[in-house]
Amino acid sequence: MRQSKKVIITCAVTGSIHTPSMSQYLPVTPNEIAQGAIEAVRAGAAMVHLHARDPATGQPKQDPKLFAQFLPVIKEQTDAIINITTGGGLGMTLEERLAPAVWAEPEVASMNMGSFNFNISGAGAKIDAFKYDWEAPYLEMTKGFILSNTFAQIEQGVGQLSALGTRFEFECYDVGHLYNVAHFADRGLIKPPFFLQCIFGILGGIGAHQENLLHMRAIADKLFGDDYYLSVLAAGKHQMPFVTMSALLGGNVRVGLEDSLYLGKGQMARSNAEQVTKIRSILEELSLEIATPEEARAMLQTKGKDNVAF
Repeated sequence: MRQSKKVIITCAVTGSIHTPSMSQYLPVTPNEIAQGAIEAVRAGAAMVHLHARDPATGQPKQDPKLFAQFLPVIKEQTDAIINITTGGGLGMTLEERLAPAVWAEPEVASMNMGSFNFNISGAGAKIDAFKYDWEAPYLEMTKGFILSNTFAQIEQGVGQLSALGTRFEFECYDVGHLYNVAHFADRGLIKPPFFLQCIFGILGGIGAHQENLLHMRAIADKLFGDDYYLSVLAAGKHQMPFVTMSALLGGNVRVGLEDSLYLGKGQMARSNAEQVTKIRSILEELSLEIATPEEARAMLQTKGKDNVAF
C-alpha cells in the first residue's frame, strides 16, 4: 500500500446505525450535523463522512433537501473534504441512497463493496424505553436483513458518480469486498489510488481481531500493490485500538459517532470532536503527522473543494 506520510483522519458524524435513544449527543438536526462536522475539522479531521436524519425524529433520511441545509455551511466554514454516504439508511432503494451524492457532486462518496448480513439488533439492548416508535423495529428487523449492494448496484453508483468527478471511500466489510474492488478496477471502471476503508466488528462482516486487519492489508497488497491507501474503522469498543493499529501500519483512520458512541470504557463521547482530539493526540504521541485537508486532497487526487454542486 501507499505509506501515508501523514495520516488522514476521517470523521463520520452521525451515520444510520445509532438511534437517538442511545446517546443525547448524537447529531440529528441539520444544524447539529453541521456543527458536529465543523468542530471535528477544527479538531483535526481532514474529511467528514456525512449522513442526514429527520430533524424531528432522528430517523435516517436521504433527502437532498436535508443535505442542502448543512453541506454549504460545512463548506463555507471549513476546508474539509466532504464525503457523502451512498449507504444511506437500512432498507432504502439504490436511487434513494444515491440521490444526495448525485445532487451534490461531492469530492468523495462512500461505496459499500458488497451485499452481506448486517445485524445491529443488539445495539439497543441497554435501552429500557426508546424515545421514538421507529427505533426498536429498525434495529430488530436487521436479524433478517441483508445490506444490499450487488455488482449491478455498485456499477450503477460508480458510473453515475464517476461521471461527476467524485472519488470513493470503498467500504470493505470483509475480505471478499477487496476482490470486488479489484473486479471493478480490472474493468477500468474505477481508477487508483483507491481509498480502502476496511471495517471491523459489524455482526455479519469480518470480526474485530487484529489478525484480520493484517490479513486485509496483506490481500490488498496482493491485489493493488501501491495503488491504494488503507484506512480503518471499527465498531464500538474496538474503535480506538484498531484505528491506532492502522496508523502504525502506515494507514489512515476513521472515528466519529457513526462508528462508536464512546470516548473510552464507560465514557460517552459528548461530540465527534472529542474522538478526533483523542485519536489525534494518540497519533502525535506516536510521532505521526496529521494530514490537512489539502494534503489529503493531494493524496486521494480529488477534484477540489470548489468543484462540487453545493
